[in-house]
Amino acid sequence: MNSADIFTDAFERIHEAVHAAVEGLPAEDLNARLDEDANSVAWLVWHLTRVQDDHIADAAGTEQVWSSEDWASRFELPLAKDSTGYGHSSAQVGSVEVKSAELLLGYFDAVHEQTLAFVRGLDGRSLDRVVDDAWSPAVTLGVRLVSVVADDLQHAGQAAFVRGALERR
Repeated sequence: MNSADIFTDAFERIHEAVHAAVEGLPAEDLNARLDEDANSVAWLVWHLTRVQDDHIADAAGTEQVWSSEDWASRFELPLAKDSTGYGHSSAQVGSVEVKSAELLLGYFDAVHEQTLAFVRGLDGRSLDRVVDDAWSPAVTLGVRLVSVVADDLQHAGQAAFVRGALERR
């Protein structure tokens, strides 16, 4: 197994977890918050997708799917167009409401496909390339990809938890 296979497998697992957390949920449940400051399934999946889109596009030197496929206007969120959810206040989290699971998964799946196209072309040497020198030590592509995988899996798990809690109400 090479690095491309490992990252492909990791992102496929994220795909499965996100779909399991979102499929079949009505908008009411996608947007529900377990308390006034909790993250909704919609916010968690939107956020993990926005961060993945941002980080992969930056590493690949491509435009984000959010803008290239005009997902920003489809979501109609009252946020800055480049918002990823990082550092959101409770009010901003609450402003991320989606109309349907299909919309949320449509954006996620588009980002997933762009991600797979990028990681399938990687080799071990490419993982050492510095992609962000604003940190010390500088962030390599390998470290950035592991960070995205870890963040995505954590948020997908949180979304699954929220779904489970809502289904037990």
